[in-house]
Amino acid sequence: MAELKSMFREVLPKQGQLSVEDVTTMVLCKPKLLPLKSLTLEKLEKMQQAAQD
Repeated sequence: MAELKSMFREVLPKQGQLSVEDVTTMVLCKPKLLPLKSLTLEKLEKMQQAAQD
């Protein structure tokens, strides 16, 4: 593959301190509640109950 030239070039300081501010932190989000039984399982149970009656 041919090497593509980037629009941006890397710049490193000649003197001073180089610091990186990419700190990973935890992000809280709403909990996702999963049903204990799926809808298809509930439908199958209803069909089995109807067949037994």
